[in-house]
Amino acid sequence: MKQRDLKYSCLIAVLYFGMNVNGQTTPKDTAVKEQKIEEVVLIGYGSQKKENVTGSIGLVTAKDLADKPNANPISSIQGKLSGVQILNSGAPGGSPRVDIRGVGSLTGKTVFIVDGMITDDISFLNPQDIESMSVLKDPSSLAIFGARASNGAVIIKTKTGRGKKPVFNFNSYLGIKKVTNIPEMANSDQYIELYNEKLRNENVTDPTKFLSRSNFPADTNWFKEIFRTSIINSNDFSASGNLGKLNYYGSIGNLQDEGNLAAGRGINSGSGFNRLNTKLNLTYKITDNITIGNNFSFSKMRTDAAQNPLLDAYTAPPIFSTMNPTTGDYQFFNGYSIPNPRAKLDLFRSQIRQERLLNNIWGEYKFLKDFTLRVSYTSDNINTNKYEYSPTLTYVPVSDQKPTKLITRDSRDRNYVWDNTLTWKKSFGDHNFEVLAGFSRTRNSYAETYAEAQNVPYDGTNESLSISNGTNVVIYNNDRKDLNLNQDQYRIESFFGRLNYDYKGKYLLNASIRRDGTSQISADDRNKIFPAVSVGWVVTKEDFMSEQNTFNLLKLRASYGKLGNPNIRRKYTLNVSSIAGGAYYGNTGYPAQTIDEIIDPNIGWETTSGGDVGLEMALFNNKLKIDATYFSKDSKDVVYGIVQGTVSGASNWNDFVTNAYSFNNRGFEASINYNTKINENIGIGVYGNYTALKNEITSVYRDSYLAAGASLFGNSVIRLQEGQAVGSYYGYQVTGVFQTDAEAVASGQNGGLAKAGWFKFADLDGNGVIDTRDKTFLGNPIPKGTYGFGVNMNIYDFDFAIDFQGVFGNKIYNYNREQRFGNENWDLDFYNNRWRGEGSSNSYALTTNNQSVILPSSFYVESGSYIRIRNIQIGYNLPKAFTSAMSITKLRLYLSAQNPWTSFKYKGFSPEIMNTDRVQMGVDQNIYPISAIYTFGMNLTF
Repeated sequence: MKQRDLKYSCLIAVLYFGMNVNGQTTPKDTAVKEQKIEEVVLIGYGSQKKENVTGSIGLVTAKDLADKPNANPISSIQGKLSGVQILNSGAPGGSPRVDIRGVGSLTGKTVFIVDGMITDDISFLNPQDIESMSVLKDPSSLAIFGARASNGAVIIKTKTGRGKKPVFNFNSYLGIKKVTNIPEMANSDQYIELYNEKLRNENVTDPTKFLSRSNFPADTNWFKEIFRTSIINSNDFSASGNLGKLNYYGSIGNLQDEGNLAAGRGINSGSGFNRLNTKLNLTYKITDNITIGNNFSFSKMRTDAAQNPLLDAYTAPPIFSTMNPTTGDYQFFNGYSIPNPRAKLDLFRSQIRQERLLNNIWGEYKFLKDFTLRVSYTSDNINTNKYEYSPTLTYVPVSDQKPTKLITRDSRDRNYVWDNTLTWKKSFGDHNFEVLAGFSRTRNSYAETYAEAQNVPYDGTNESLSISNGTNVVIYNNDRKDLNLNQDQYRIESFFGRLNYDYKGKYLLNASIRRDGTSQISADDRNKIFPAVSVGWVVTKEDFMSEQNTFNLLKLRASYGKLGNPNIRRKYTLNVSSIAGGAYYGNTGYPAQTIDEIIDPNIGWETTSGGDVGLEMALFNNKLKIDATYFSKDSKDVVYGIVQGTVSGASNWNDFVTNAYSFNNRGFEASINYNTKINENIGIGVYGNYTALKNEITSVYRDSYLAAGASLFGNSVIRLQEGQAVGSYYGYQVTGVFQTDAEAVASGQNGGLAKAGWFKFADLDGNGVIDTRDKTFLGNPIPKGTYGFGVNMNIYDFDFAIDFQGVFGNKIYNYNREQRFGNENWDLDFYNNRWRGEGSSNSYALTTNNQSVILPSSFYVESGSYIRIRNIQIGYNLPKAFTSAMSITKLRLYLSAQNPWTSFKYKGFSPEIMNTDRVQMGVDQNIYPISAIYTFGMNLTF
């Protein structure tokens, strides 16, 4: 806006959460002078000018979330923020895992505060309804939330009405999803070659055991059998505006994702996801001092949860057809303990239906000029119904056939948060104070009913799948560990306070304290206090900086805080089991019992403390912004299992749960943003961020450890131990392959029974014997670095953006490849590189199922580094002459591609391994792959 466009002198100022908006002041007798409009961010129980923030908070705007084909809004910001690692689930409707500055707990999750409600799952939330996000990264920013935020928190503000005229928006996109980077497996000729070679390597001479192509004419690519290109479609409509004293925003949206599993040939309903959303936010100003509001959300979701057949497709021999040509039924793999992937996908039916109603009612009363009282009550009600139906498999031998089985799980979550805050805001000359005092009460209740029945008929409708239609009915509504069934209720009651102070806006102080009491901790340690303090110095407001024109902002900040996590698995009573047959004294038997499982009834809080120091800069009229931070975070008394070898006879001797671990996350993060307008019609923006991270277990209870994760014949692939990163792999170090039998025997490996073609394992203790004492750590899944960068530009009516994202320095354990029990297929990489005789390979072993070769080892540990084009989008805004003629404000059309290209060396589907279990976060075992998504969409405003 130029001076000649203004009739009067004015200051155009916009406060918009999470957005940068430039304003200008136009004195009558001077040229246009740009003014900096304060950027406002969300903090705990309030908001603050970005310039005055002393903690580490990442900002996400509505623009970052718009037009991305993701069911979960968090997926759209992958690679956009430093210090935040997001791992997406390829499954339709799946929630991503969010790690903020490393691993805070082994069991907790990052929480989301949505319009006052604290939750760990926002899959119900439509990205189009979000106005902004604030990602709280340091303990000082998080401490105000105390017990719920030890793994980080994201504050989400949904849209509200503004402006006097109603505004209508319609957003829609239609796209296709395609699984990329599918591993190549051996075909039938290659499989038969490998199979027969394996028999010869194992000294089998019976000719009837060998395979011939004439007996197996099929050549099936099982991945082609189970995958399809699918459709994703989203449509959203919203209306916002003002009716007198009432501001309103309402929306309705629907998302449909078919999923890439080609189900539907049998009774399976597929792997799709469908979500219907409604949203209504109302704000009513009763008087100048009293405002009330209501934020209402309702969602209805359906997930068609087909059994994941990816591992079966990976291992299934290509020599079998999907269907038996003789019977017309599914092909049974005679002599193989591998299910038919096509049959597994078609003949098992499972569905999850969820309804969620989240309602926030709030009111604000301003009194005595400087005080604001705010009361907020949020209820979150979730009803989930799930069933799993297994029919009688008629294609398997009669001895293996079982009656139909139906399992249902009906759960109910009833949660509420009641917040009360009183804020006093006052300035005394150059001294500015804001004091907050508050009380909060949270209750979460969970109840679940489990039922199962046999011989349930299915007529093609969900209605026929009723427990009452079956036999052998059992129903449980109590805790059952064997069924993963639990009932739970916990409460948290909190008192908290915060002081924000600044002197002339250049010396900043933020101090907070919170006292949490929780029903999840025994009475001796039920209440915990969490303090935090942070300081800042806005150097650019000093007099000695007044003459410079380079820096618009130069700020130094430092912080320290502490918080806790009570949401941990625990028991309070010993498990007691009867001894079968009793105990005998002489020839006389007596009833007897024993303690089956040892528990620790005094498990206390996990705590996280840490701090950071940072530098923020804005240069060249706010075009260039730089943020750099060093951080260190310590988690103590982390609750998880350990080996408790001194406890004899207990079933959990190797998984005794207690406050066992401490670990440290430290690193450096930096982000840079540059935005400029070349002229009125051309603008360009560039951004980049980088995070370096080191995670280390600093202590373990009684110097113990835990063997955990995936296991093959009792050999676990993960070990939690002091001095290592969480999730570190543990096994044998491969130093090569024995080229001759003489070399193998001379090594003494496997008691002198090793053979040519076997892996050569390092003798780390030098005693000439390869045993468990030679196992070592083989890498870990935590990246040494994560990064993202991108470019966006506007050229007249066209816009273009491209985002890159990647990680490096982490390792993946390819457990898909290690799982060999009998006659599984091999991947093409193994076929091409296997040992076939002296000098043929020094890195791949011979073809075998010998468990002395297939041990947890460095062979299965692969690089997890990758770089990906996360998004490409090109858009076109139709000319105003055209839109005005149609009485619309804006019409934009766009094409986008998500995950169209990824460069990596890992020999699986994708190096992005999304395990919710942080201990197994890098183990690839039947992980649903990430898809490329290509969409065409439109944004209409009128």
